[in-house]
Amino acid sequence: MHEKYMKEAVGLAKNGMGFVNPNPMVGAVIVKNGEIIGRGFHKKYGCLHAEREAFADCDSRGIDCTGADMYVTLEPCCHHGKTPPCTDAVIQHKIGHVYIGSSDPNPLVAGKGVKILREHGIEVTEGILKDECDELNEIFFHYITTGRPFVTMKYAMTMDGKIACYTGESKWITGEQSRMNVQYERLRHSAIMVGIGTVLADNPMLTCRLENGRNPIRIICDTHLRIPLDCNIVDTAKEVPTIIATASHDVRQLSTLDVLGCHIMQLDEINGHINLNQLITKLTKRKDIDKVDSILLEGGGELNWAMLNVGLVNKVQAYIAPKIFGGAGAKSAVSGRGVPAPSDAFMLTDTKVKHIGDDILIESRVKNVHGNN
Repeated sequence: MHEKYMKEAVGLAKNGMGFVNPNPMVGAVIVKNGEIIGRGFHKKYGCLHAEREAFADCDSRGIDCTGADMYVTLEPCCHHGKTPPCTDAVIQHKIGHVYIGSSDPNPLVAGKGVKILREHGIEVTEGILKDECDELNEIFFHYITTGRPFVTMKYAMTMDGKIACYTGESKWITGEQSRMNVQYERLRHSAIMVGIGTVLADNPMLTCRLENGRNPIRIICDTHLRIPLDCNIVDTAKEVPTIIATASHDVRQLSTLDVLGCHIMQLDEINGHINLNQLITKLTKRKDIDKVDSILLEGGGELNWAMLNVGLVNKVQAYIAPKIFGGAGAKSAVSGRGVPAPSDAFMLTDTKVKHIGDDILIESRVKNVHGNN
């Protein structure tokens, strides 16, 4: 029965996807006498947290929460931020028992919320559907503990490992359902990153095409500032936040891109490419654009290799289509120099396999980090 109510809370939490970053997605359900009397979820960054939304749901209908149970996907906060502590609201509404999915790794909470509730005579049970609740906020957990964005490397390939034909044609490798799933990933991540090669080859928009969705911040890695001024990215830079990461000092081109709405991030050059570690560090400190807690890496083989090689990839998503392209010169998902021996491979762990239409999605976490350049 506890799992049933927590599943309801998890489902509610997902409604905040893409709108609460860099806060976590959280859902809450209030149960009394075996019936759900209140529901809530964190809708948008800066708005009420899930617990207070659930209480507002009850209060609006004059429902008394005294002695009720609350199921919440994440430990209630106990500090003042954009909103007051949720522990205060739980205490004020005289909840009898709180069931929690995930513990909050935020140092401002981290067990303190549970401690406060227990000190006020409220029973607390932790770990209900913990794995499911933890997965819900893998981005938040990484960002709050490291201060760096969670990077997901995503690519689509054929069963023979090709991301394009030998001609360069790549639309479409996967089916419509897989491509729609990618739109949800663009919503979930606060930024999307590609290399200049992708821009030159495909002239993409890199937006979220979901109805009422939220576009990710676009990050273009363009070492020598080759981006065309008439491409879709530059043309829409005033509508969609866009960062051009470059090592170029071409004053005229930089000035023009700035006027057209692009945010310029100048970086050092290493071996002919921008310093990716410096890029990530600068992203965490930037003040004039929304916080980047996560990046969906949709680059080509060279950028994928470079990000892996400096230890910046946390998760890999490989969409595999039941097709074969062939071609010795056809591109693969990760190119670059490659590792010299199988023992030097980037090892993956926590692998999950899903069927999406006719395609297969394989998701894994990167286990070991290679920091060599």
